[in-house]
Amino acid sequence: MQHRHPFILVDASGYLFRAYHALPKLTNSRGEATGALVGVLNMLRKLIDEQRPDYIGVVFDAAGPTFRDRLYADYKANRPPMPEDLREQLEPLKEIIRAMGLPLLVVPDVEADDVIGTLATRAAAAGIATLISTGDKDMAQLVDDRITLVNTMSDTVLDADGVREKFGVPPERIVDYLSLMGDSIDNIPGVPKCGPKTAAKWINEYGSLDDVIAHADEIKGKIGEHLRASLEQLPLSRTLTTIKRDVALDFAPEDLTPTPPDVGTLRDWYERIESRRLLATLDAESSGDTAAEPAPAADYALVLDDAAFSDWLARLAAAELFAFDTETTSLDYMQARIVGVSFALASDDGRIQAAYMPVAHDYPGAPEQLGRERVLDGLRPLLQDPDRPKVGQNLKYDISVCANHGIAVQGVAHDTMLQSYVLDSTATRHDMDSLAKKYLNHETIRFEDIAGKKGAGKGSRQLTFDQIPLEQAGPYAAEDADVTLRLHQALWPKVQAVPSLQRVYQEIELPLVPVLSRMERLGVRIDVDALKDQSQALARRIAELEERAYAAAGRRFNMGSPKQIGAIFFDELKLPVVAKTPKGAPSTSEAVLEKLAEDGHELPGIILEHRGLSKLRSTYTDKLPQMVNPDTGRVHTSYHQAVAATGRLSSSDPNLQNIPIRSEDGRKIRQAFVPEPGYRMLAADYSQIELRIMAHLSGDERLLAAFAAGADIHRATAAEILGVAQEAVTSEQRRSAKAINFGLIYGMSAFGLARQLGIERAEAQAYVDLYFARYPGVRAFMDDIRVQARADRYVETLFGRRLYLTNINHSNQQLRNAAERTAINAPMQGTAADIIKRAMIRVDQWIRQEQPPVRMIMQVHDELVFEVEADAVDQASARIREIMQGAAELKVPLIVDVGVGDNWDQAH
Repeated sequence: MQHRHPFILVDASGYLFRAYHALPKLTNSRGEATGALVGVLNMLRKLIDEQRPDYIGVVFDAAGPTFRDRLYADYKANRPPMPEDLREQLEPLKEIIRAMGLPLLVVPDVEADDVIGTLATRAAAAGIATLISTGDKDMAQLVDDRITLVNTMSDTVLDADGVREKFGVPPERIVDYLSLMGDSIDNIPGVPKCGPKTAAKWINEYGSLDDVIAHADEIKGKIGEHLRASLEQLPLSRTLTTIKRDVALDFAPEDLTPTPPDVGTLRDWYERIESRRLLATLDAESSGDTAAEPAPAADYALVLDDAAFSDWLARLAAAELFAFDTETTSLDYMQARIVGVSFALASDDGRIQAAYMPVAHDYPGAPEQLGRERVLDGLRPLLQDPDRPKVGQNLKYDISVCANHGIAVQGVAHDTMLQSYVLDSTATRHDMDSLAKKYLNHETIRFEDIAGKKGAGKGSRQLTFDQIPLEQAGPYAAEDADVTLRLHQALWPKVQAVPSLQRVYQEIELPLVPVLSRMERLGVRIDVDALKDQSQALARRIAELEERAYAAAGRRFNMGSPKQIGAIFFDELKLPVVAKTPKGAPSTSEAVLEKLAEDGHELPGIILEHRGLSKLRSTYTDKLPQMVNPDTGRVHTSYHQAVAATGRLSSSDPNLQNIPIRSEDGRKIRQAFVPEPGYRMLAADYSQIELRIMAHLSGDERLLAAFAAGADIHRATAAEILGVAQEAVTSEQRRSAKAINFGLIYGMSAFGLARQLGIERAEAQAYVDLYFARYPGVRAFMDDIRVQARADRYVETLFGRRLYLTNINHSNQQLRNAAERTAINAPMQGTAADIIKRAMIRVDQWIRQEQPPVRMIMQVHDELVFEVEADAVDQASARIREIMQGAAELKVPLIVDVGVGDNWDQAH
């Protein structure tokens, strides 16, 4: 292209088809087709980079018939339907184009060509040079001294001279030329056997289509006969071929100005379609995009005197919303003390202003600071005011730290970590650094950049925040608040755009934040002496297992070394190789040990037991006593809302979710979780909640009836499958039915069921077939959810939480099958997670409003654990059961089992 054109019109539909047929059939790791999509986007980027237009329109054909279809019923009748792998690229392409800030045009009743023709003609009349990006020969009729064509896929440009050279006729005769030739693809009738050379010859000889028609009798031979036989249909061909230039549009070329790109959305899409080239282009462009960069560090305020502090207090009090973040002495929310506080707010002109208020930096040469009590006393009314909306990143931590200083934070309006998590739990990690990179294309200052890395170099150590000079601490801390507010501005509109996600965010996740903070700070009491005794007992048993293992192996070896175990298993004992590692070595994984033990080999069973006891000892019986907080005498876990993809909570330090319940050793650990004197432990557990959710979602009549009747669902299932009365079902038959009930909702195959039950695969398959025959609604639900998941690429819980399925359309069958299993289970597991979260919020409201002698201290899977004053147990049990059973309305009753005891194991 020799010169710049202020106005560009892109024939997007045409390019999409051409890219599909001309370029490789690429797919991403999810199995989604991307070849045509990436081809068109690369074409667009190249075009825009070269032209830098003032105005641009990217034009697609509208769905449905146009005026040409009404004129001629057979118009485009020969065109095959759009291939499915091309159709699935259409909407993503449109979404990306919109995110690029490019005006996207779709006008009903006409084709994209007509919209382009009208806009190009209007622009030319206004003296605006226009470039039409297309591969469609029909567009050549639009070319004049102000309208040029470019085929970006072949880098060819057509001006008026180029049209004459390529087609043999001038632009104003292209319609006549095309009418004579006809178009087999669009099913436009022309003159049979009239090719481009003959059409150009006739037009050059006679002048126009009308003149050719007038001289039809003069044209000799078979081609003349064809011409004369086609005379009646040539006017129709001309009408069908002529691009309209007078479409009624409610916008002008000058209205089609590009807008700034949505960098976060583009990054989402470019990562999804896995285009390194587009991501690199985005990174290069965004490096100069001030909207995606924080204010320079020099713009961040460092508040060190009363005047500046008073000014910021006034501005925060007047702000519609402000971000805040704490800098502390520790990541342990129970031990942490505030070193400084940062804030950010949007000014009237939309710019974000941020400040850091240091209160306890203590290093040689540190400047005088206002002091912790002075600052916190000034901030307390703001932070405790429920009518002052606040936003933070992982605010639960800041709420707990503020509580250490007697500040009860209220008015939590938003949490960017939870916005990201609700928007797509699997798209990224939800820490600030990851979110800033993904949604703002911004690299944050890392803590390690200013504090050093742990253990980085001999004699080095990582500084605590109070030791970091304010020249570095100020920009780091203020940036945290600044980025938090900008993340909110980027994420909140995305959440609002999906009402169901907005409800999950505002009605479940946000209200849960202070609830979890209270639970964490309450903690749970443990019997340290009992754990120490158990640890010693485990040590003796572990030592005995080691001696047994050495005897079975014929020599001593390191039981923690897979290499040594492999040598003994496969070289010395000649045990069969069950599986191999990715590098081809015989595997000694837990699954391999289980299989070898099942087959009667002694040593693998010993090693399995040794591993299990060693893990219990190191993770719980040795570690839990060391985790007792010296101030409270209790253990304080951390609950994580933004980790599990399905919405379930997880916990760490300690992990309460993984304490075994079926083994005697696991139950002994639970026996060490005890209430305060004068209290009892109360555990309330949802009964078979995922099966009840399956009954609700599937609507299966037999399943609904069994739950409505209060039947033992596993016994009822066995009776249905075996065709016997429930009272005739044996314990073994009930066990098999239980395995089927839970196995199927987790997508277990007949092979997996056979292995679990120790039966032949054919027998397991017969069980599965009988199950689905008796519960056809379950089969229908599973089939429907697979279809829906493949179409939408996500599934939803009953409350609208989404789980995106990366591999649901993957070409790799193993990955695709795994995604389908997740599609079946996630709505049930996610709905169960939503229900218990709703229950926690409601129980917490009851405790705060009525103040019964009840403390909610733990959440583990489908169970809530409480400390209850001994005299209030009966009343509390009834009220907790009532609240939890009312946390959702299903087609079957929610049942909560409540137990009470002197420790957690007894209560459960």
